[in-house]
Amino acid sequence: AEQCAVPAGGALAVDRDRFSELITRAVEENPLITLVREPVDSFDPSEPVIVATGPLTDTVLADFLQENLTGSRLSFYDAAAPIVTRESIDFDRVFFAARYGRGDDDYINCPFDRETYRRFYEALISAESVPLEEVDRQFFKVYEGCMPVEVLARRGEDAIRYGPLKPVGLTDPHTGKRPWAVVQLRRENAEGSLYNLVGFQTNLRFGEQQRVFSMIPGLENAQFVRYGVMHRNTFLDSPRLLSPDQSLRTHPNTFFAGQITGVEGYMESAASGLLAGIQMARRVRGEGPLLLPRDTMLGALTAYITDPDVPDFQPMGANMGILPPLEKRIRDKQERYELLAERAVQSLDHYLQTI
Repeated sequence: AEQCAVPAGGALAVDRDRFSELITRAVEENPLITLVREPVDSFDPSEPVIVATGPLTDTVLADFLQENLTGSRLSFYDAAAPIVTRESIDFDRVFFAARYGRGDDDYINCPFDRETYRRFYEALISAESVPLEEVDRQFFKVYEGCMPVEVLARRGEDAIRYGPLKPVGLTDPHTGKRPWAVVQLRRENAEGSLYNLVGFQTNLRFGEQQRVFSMIPGLENAQFVRYGVMHRNTFLDSPRLLSPDQSLRTHPNTFFAGQITGVEGYMESAASGLLAGIQMARRVRGEGPLLLPRDTMLGALTAYITDPDVPDFQPMGANMGILPPLEKRIRDKQERYELLAERAVQSLDHYLQTI
């Protein structure tokens, strides 16, 4: 990821094409990997296998899993944000800056004044969305971490101002003041020719996206190379199905990894896959499972997705809220997070020395 990184302030963002090429090459050139490019419709659950088919698992395989192994699967709707070309942005109306000055000035900021924001907000909440099919409406559930911007906006006029459009930590050099609201654009590729509208996942019709998002200051003549889309993702009811080592409780040689388990995010999915590989290797060697401490991030995340007491299961990404609290209450968030991280490293080191 670092080899393919694009500027994104304090975040790790990658050029997706370069990243995909690098990973594909690494797999193809690894002498210990046999790559078979063909569909898998079923498998023998008595043999060790890891299912890491992601949130868009092929229908035939998904049906096989549901009918023979899991008995159920859940769905939620994930959404992607639009992408515009750099050359179509009006740079007389925007400014480069990172929030709170963290990192380089990697983001393009589109500032609203109060009246411009109000007109944009009214257009956004009244815009027409793509209708869901009847079968989709029956199971419709929006993942809070990827909520369409128009859905969030309908919760109240200030909902997106305290969310993806929050202006805190930014000063408009044209006015010397903090804007009323800000839309941030982040590089989509290494060349910096494409920019993503941060937090603008959407299910609006394409024509509505063109109309409404062109009301954003600086994007009046924006060229959209990709409109936002919304799609259904599939994941297991992992708290009822998976053991703490990510294997099926009813078929312990079948392990699951990645987003199909309900972990959300690139780093989380990769870590889940690495851990599943370790767990299966230990199972084959006759060793016990590797159960990471709950005060480590991966330990807490794995515990969450395999906790049978979780009632209304939705995908979860890494966040400090799933870690056990510190014994002493620390009000300063940065200090609290640093202490949580230090505790996790110490706990992991101690655990690995004892197994």
